[in-house]
Amino acid sequence: MVKDRSFYSTLAKIALPLALQNLITFGIGLADNFMVGSLGDLALSGVFLSNQVQWILQMLCAGLSAAMVVLAAQYIGKGDIKNAKIVINITLKIAFAVGLALTVVVLFIPRAILGLFTEDQAVIAEGMKYIGVVCFSYVFFCCSNMLLASMRCVQNTKIGFLSSLTGFCVNVFLNWVLIFGHLGMPVLGVKGAAIATVIARASEFTVAFCYARFGDKILAFRLADLRLWNKLLLGDFFKYGFPVILGDIIWGIAGTVQVAILGRLGAEVLAANTIAANLHQLLGVIVYAIAGASGVIIGRTVGSGDIEKVKAYSKTLQKIFICFGLVTGIIIFLLKDFILALGFKAISPEAHSYAIQFLTVFSITIVGTSYQMSVLTGIVRAGGATSFVLLNDLFWVWVVVIPSALLSAFVFHFPPVVVFACLKCDQIFKCSVAVVKLHKWNWMKKLTRES
Repeated sequence: MVKDRSFYSTLAKIALPLALQNLITFGIGLADNFMVGSLGDLALSGVFLSNQVQWILQMLCAGLSAAMVVLAAQYIGKGDIKNAKIVINITLKIAFAVGLALTVVVLFIPRAILGLFTEDQAVIAEGMKYIGVVCFSYVFFCCSNMLLASMRCVQNTKIGFLSSLTGFCVNVFLNWVLIFGHLGMPVLGVKGAAIATVIARASEFTVAFCYARFGDKILAFRLADLRLWNKLLLGDFFKYGFPVILGDIIWGIAGTVQVAILGRLGAEVLAANTIAANLHQLLGVIVYAIAGASGVIIGRTVGSGDIEKVKAYSKTLQKIFICFGLVTGIIIFLLKDFILALGFKAISPEAHSYAIQFLTVFSITIVGTSYQMSVLTGIVRAGGATSFVLLNDLFWVWVVVIPSALLSAFVFHFPPVVVFACLKCDQIFKCSVAVVKLHKWNWMKKLTRES
């Protein structure tokens, strides 16, 4: 274990606010599901299906921000602020274009998009009420994520927490007002939840933009900085960042394929997966936060050229990953009955039974997720080996996970919990890959150019 207290202090300063930010971000979706869940299985499933587009967008933004951090953190570790700002600007422009394009697509073909995940027309009808409004939040979501990722590069995650807290408070209050018709407003149901989400995302962006423009003193953004450009850095961004972006996009697509598989096993299975996925994300925020913080620390250390320190940090971090995975798994297992009784009383007995089974599987696989995901995306990818992580994910998802789930569901007709376990099995199998790759130490690569 590293003896330097500043290492743990830095890790905590990045990870804790990031964990709170992720907790609140997931809480926005969870609040929708808790409140919409009181309207019944159809409304809950319709909102969940609509949010699969948000899930793909979230994975794309995660890929863009991770690609940015891989490059920008190394430049900042090297002391080259100008090139770091160019990388950030490139990413911000791409994110804006992606959010705008996806909004247009959803507005034109909402029924076709929802039909990819289920054939239940009643669920699709509920989903269309939601997705036709919530799509206007996509541009705000993309831009605020890039601004907050740029703040992580300079080890400032407090603003991310503040931004997400603002969005959460706005979302919960407006959900209460618009879904149920309080304070003299009409009862809007799932459409009210969508309106609340759009306003919440706009609030998050406003906080992130104001801080990046007026509060941060390291990057010191100005509107004139949007003109900064460099063809070589654009090429580097796609060379090193494309595997990161593609990996997260493919992971997002794989997630929607998993939902499509479970969605064809019945509305009760889909409702159970909605609950399990949200609670898994809610309790897994510390895992994702530590991985994100590790990526910043490792990227900056690699950029500084201190290889021995990178090795020492990596050995310590992997032990922390395992400990948090075990703690999170125990929490999920112990609290699953209580949480279902607390927030999902309106679901059917069949959906409740499936949710208990799915959460039990999650309590095991989250341990693997904590270790392998944090090592591969938090250390190996941030160290420069972006292509390896992509190829590894492609193999496990499309050769092992999806085929085994399809066979279990539609050939052997196994119970839904077996199908669900097949969809999560890679989280355990990839641990062996993570152990071997980390200790080969061939993933450390300096990606920066001279100014």
